Amino acid sequence: PEAAPRPSPSHILVKSENEANEIKARVEAGEDFAELARQHSTCPSSRKGGALGEFGPGQMVKEFNDVVFSDEVGVVHGPVKTQFGYHLILITSRDD
Repeated sequence: PEAAPRPSPSHILVKSENEANEIKARVEAGEDFAELARQHSTCPSSRKGGALGEFGPGQMVKEFNDVVFSDEVGVVHGPVKTQFGYHLILITSRDD
């Protein structure tokens, strides 16, 4: 069987959709995703600029999984709501 793709996403996790939209606008205006992750993300990954490393299917909650395995690489997706809050997701690479 073909090996599943291994995405390598970064994310910014915040409590409100408004905050997520404001940060997304800043990234789209040219601010650095990793720097904004360090400043705003409530996830421990914020110390690494939001980088989560590679993972396989089913290791993340469904809403997160759906984005990182199917959406465009190199674009900020979201806000994506999960039980943890609102995520902005940047797929830095994916080994399709």
